Amino acid sequence: MDNNLYETLHGDGLLSDESFEKLKQKNGQKLFHIHWEVRSMLYVGVLLLTTGLGLLIYENIDSIGHTAVLLLIALICLGCFGYCFKYKLPFSTQKANSPNSSFDYILLLASTSFVIFIGYLQYQYNVFGTHYGMATLIPMLVLFFIAYYFDHLGILNMAIAALAVWMGVTVTPKQLLLNSDFNKETIIYTYLLLGILLLVGAYATQHFNFKKHFKFSYQHYGVHLCYIALLAGYFHYYDAAIAVAWMLGIFALSFQVWNDAYKNSSFYFLLLMILYSYIAVSSLVIRMLTSADNSGVIGFIFIYFILSAVGLALLLINLNKKLKSV
Repeated sequence: MDNNLYETLHGDGLLSDESFEKLKQKNGQKLFHIHWEVRSMLYVGVLLLTTGLGLLIYENIDSIGHTAVLLLIALICLGCFGYCFKYKLPFSTQKANSPNSSFDYILLLASTSFVIFIGYLQYQYNVFGTHYGMATLIPMLVLFFIAYYFDHLGILNMAIAALAVWMGVTVTPKQLLLNSDFNKETIIYTYLLLGILLLVGAYATQHFNFKKHFKFSYQHYGVHLCYIALLAGYFHYYDAAIAVAWMLGIFALSFQVWNDAYKNSSFYFLLLMILYSYIAVSSLVIRMLTSADNSGVIGFIFIYFILSAVGLALLLINLNKKLKSV
């Protein structure tokens, strides 16, 4: 019913003035969209389902048996993938919509089940032997294929994480503490290489117009990894001349991120560039102040951080206004 009908009923005396005003006000209210709330609940549902199955299996593994568990995981995986391949839409190099509301979550469950199946198979039966890279390489390749074939950003993020594991980036805190290799050069260079690969992937998606909406995921992880690796390299070689090269690398990355963010009106990447650059510049300032023979160096450092924090806030506000006006 619309306001014209209400006015007709009110004019005929079938609606009182009070009822007419209430209906008119109610009809004028905008609908509240719960799209993202529903999507979030469905994602949480998939997570809870896999977690619950994992706990159930863990509590009853002696009575169930490993073979039965693997068979159950395989059936879930095959069933979900079978549904997805049956109802998928034709492949497109551009962003593709899901055929129905449940498709993305069934695909996510299928991919998660596949990763669990491979991990379980390696852990329990050691099918890949000591070739641990194969146990991470296969899931990574499959996840990248699924992400592109079905156009799923969530699985793309899983694939990027699998790539990080394959390259040896993920190291457990226990191993770090036992080996005391927080500053290990191999880790720093691995992070840097992975970050560069992801930035190249972000550039390629846009340049070749192939799944351009995947660019953000690649660039998001790539920017963070490159900055963290470059800063780690700078502090690792803090007292050596090579530290200058790491600092120049930070400034070169900042220049590239600045140009790309300004071109695409992305305040998020401008914010990352400014914050990481601020850390780099502040380390240089503190290094110069502490190297000087001055008893008031603590006071200078305190003043620097106050003034620079104010300047940083003003810069961000000004940049945000400029991007909105573009």
